[in-house]
Amino acid sequence: MVRRQLGGRRALVPLAAAALILLLALPGQALAVNTRVSISNFEWSNKQVHIDLGESVIWDWLGPDLAHSVTGVSANARGWDSDPDTDAPDHRPGDSYSIQFNAPGTYDFQCKLHSFVRREVVVPDIHGNPNSDPGPQPPLRIDITPPTLGGVHLARTAFNSPKGVPTEASISERGSLEAVYYRVNSQGKRVYNGYATWKSHIGFNRFSLGARGKHFKGRPGRYHVVLRATDKAANESKPVKKAFTIR
Repeated sequence: MVRRQLGGRRALVPLAAAALILLLALPGQALAVNTRVSISNFEWSNKQVHIDLGESVIWDWLGPDLAHSVTGVSANARGWDSDPDTDAPDHRPGDSYSIQFNAPGTYDFQCKLHSFVRREVVVPDIHGNPNSDPGPQPPLRIDITPPTLGGVHLARTAFNSPKGVPTEASISERGSLEAVYYRVNSQGKRVYNGYATWKSHIGFNRFSLGARGKHFKGRPGRYHVVLRATDKAANESKPVKKAFTIR
């Protein structure tokens, strides 16, 4: 089997070379396809983009930097702008912008916020295939997955110590944990009463909920607390609500 594969490849080399020479010799033959360009790390993934007439360029914002526009600056590209209504572009991870080029020429584009983020699109006088497959969008280069916060357990729900109550929680990513405190008044309504934060790590985290501190001066009464974990990429977990009483 291996010998047949190798022999076949040797036999195909002259044919492939002849086909390439014939392809290059034919006038008006399309050589490009619809093309994706990634915007990431303050540059385009393609140093120069080549497509044929009727084909499109699709720009994808992959992050982590997202404050870029695709703005035409040459005379033949003016009017094309991914962010026409603002001078401060800001995209979501995975946003895309597409332009179909129907006239030959060299088109210059740059980011209106970062002039050094610029490249050109070159379109020869060759008709291409508008229906060609540009391929899938590349993977994002930014973390948009929120951490998980679970297993929150208070050692007890009523206490009188200024050190609070020992509490543990399971967190899936490193970052921070925030507790926002609300005191329940005599009418049963929640009133904001302060907050506390802790550094968090992967796995079980132990901390003192309801402890007196710089931003929370707990006094006797009923409390509700909303807990959220935030990872290094500023993604927030779903909130977890708990209740306790300070005697």
